[in-house]
Amino acid sequence: MRHSPLGLSTSQAANALGVSLGTIRRWADMGYLESYRTPGGQRRFSVEQIEQFLETLQQRRAGQHQHQERLVS
Repeated sequence: MRHSPLGLSTSQAANALGVSLGTIRRWADMGYLESYRTPGGQRRFSVEQIEQFLETLQQRRAGQHQHQERLVS
């Protein structure tokens, strides 16, 4: 993925996290992700923040998967 010096676009952030554009916008509006607006009004996200958020999502998903396995066993 090419990284702009301005950060990731909403579309790039959504693709990196495997969620929809609407989810990225909602998470930003709720304060889960920090973004800033370009002079043209587009949201931008830092690569580092998206990478950290992705790690957190993966850890939570792994924890849920382990919990489900224990329930089935």
